Amino acid sequence: MIHLSNKLSLFLTLTLLFTSCVKGQLGQSPENKYDNGVVVSAHPEASKVGVEILKKGGNAVDAAVAVQFALAVVYPIAGNIGGGGFMVYRSAKGEINSLDFRETAPAAASRDMYLDAQGNVIPNLSLQGHLAVGVPGSVDGMVQAHQKYGKLKWSELLQPAIDLARDGFTLTDMQAGELNKYKADFVKYNQPENKYFIKEENWKAGDNLKQEDLAIALELIRDKGRAGFYEGRTADNIVKEMQWGKGLITHADLKNYQSIWRKPITGSYRNCKVISMPPPSSGGICLIQLLKIMEAYDLKALGWNTEKSVQLITEAERRVYADRSAYLGDPEFYSVPVQALLNPDYLKKRMANFSFEKATPSSAIQPGDLGFKTPAINVKESDQTTHFSVVDREGNAVAITTTLNANFGSQVFVQGSGFLLNDEMDDFSVKPGVPNLFGVTGGEANSIQPGKRMLSSMAPTILEKDGKLFMVVGTPGGSTIITTVFQNIMNVVDHGMSMQQAVNAGRFHFQWTPDSIQYEKSAIDSLTIEKLKRKGYNFKSRAAMGRADAILKTQWGYYEAGADKRGDDKAEGW
Repeated sequence: MIHLSNKLSLFLTLTLLFTSCVKGQLGQSPENKYDNGVVVSAHPEASKVGVEILKKGGNAVDAAVAVQFALAVVYPIAGNIGGGGFMVYRSAKGEINSLDFRETAPAAASRDMYLDAQGNVIPNLSLQGHLAVGVPGSVDGMVQAHQKYGKLKWSELLQPAIDLARDGFTLTDMQAGELNKYKADFVKYNQPENKYFIKEENWKAGDNLKQEDLAIALELIRDKGRAGFYEGRTADNIVKEMQWGKGLITHADLKNYQSIWRKPITGSYRNCKVISMPPPSSGGICLIQLLKIMEAYDLKALGWNTEKSVQLITEAERRVYADRSAYLGDPEFYSVPVQALLNPDYLKKRMANFSFEKATPSSAIQPGDLGFKTPAINVKESDQTTHFSVVDREGNAVAITTTLNANFGSQVFVQGSGFLLNDEMDDFSVKPGVPNLFGVTGGEANSIQPGKRMLSSMAPTILEKDGKLFMVVGTPGGSTIITTVFQNIMNVVDHGMSMQQAVNAGRFHFQWTPDSIQYEKSAIDSLTIEKLKRKGYNFKSRAAMGRADAILKTQWGYYEAGADKRGDDKAEGW
């Protein structure tokens, strides 16, 4: 006969073992499970701001607006008011929408503006300095999002960012290193009296960074809305900065900028509805192309990142990125063949020459035959962007990917207003046959024209399952954005991972050219690599790929967050 205390001890032991097994199986812990709402972003302070807005009664859009402005303060490498981005929205009742607040080319921009007299690309002219800057869209985007869907007062959403700018925030070790690394560029591309982010000694973790001029710029936006940025003092400061550095943006460019509400790209994968960003982002179309190709195969049976699954995914990406090179651009300037690219028969035909026996060389793959071709022209795209995901108590969801393009954008600060400007002009096609930093190619559809939006890979995405919210996901990463979002979805849907497990999992990427699989060392084991090399595949290891921040609505009804450990990313909820 077992004594009562022994019975109790046995019961508690078994309970703990069961709980431990469940947590281990699902990859969950108390800190990433939330019942009433969650924010996942690239910086702990920004995530904290978002959750405080939710607790005040704000909805997901209110929280997203507050996070966007907070990131402009605490995550200056990519967070911004001087850049742009995309938002995908789904209401608790199932309404979907997307907002394009991508930057535009100034009115004085021209097709060959980055070429010399001999027609050669002038190094770094589209990457750094004043001529690289597109007309910013972030502030107008947040104004429009709030006007359409927000609940709280505009001023309440701006105040946390203002406080962070004025009082300062604590630098992480990663951020201190980034500021030190770019000190010479901050000096090179700014006016001598401009000392933003510059000090004699090196920055270190724990330092407090205060930004008084940025606080004033944010106060103008708080008090005057859109006019506080695109007109008045801030607009004057932007134009003066352009004149000093021979940039192109004028008062008219700023006043004429408008974000655009667009119908999201939708598709299905297994039993999920996929809602993503339409052109001028290539993200949504390419993502759904890849997912539709995968539906013909049993990925669960093939296994996670095995010889056959890596091969299959690589060959699908090879064909999709070839299509991206020719057929995607700003729909206001070019008729993007959306339905043709997503046609199931077309996608099946694209994979007709795929074989598990050997690699298909990229030289043998061209953009698919849609009855016309556009000449391939180089597209440059940086991988320094940021993404955040938000879900509120009612189940409204927001996915926003926002960017300055390169690290700290153009490295140009607006004197007197304290914020960085983007270098998004570099995302346009520059010249045929010139390889870029990522080897990505693009078509005439993405050539430079005044007022045009540059092509992007950003892919903020929301998934439904059985008509209900299922997942919110996105990532930075330039041309790897699409493949990172793609893998996160497959990790959950096909391989049964928790959200955090999916985000933690190793990643690989292929993009048609160069003909080489980029991979994190944790993504593919050495034996698999050797087997695939014998089939004709090339490999190149690389550092961390993307920083995905995502949210999963579990079958038990709570939200599970996935914050990418590749950065300082943090989930906050309640």
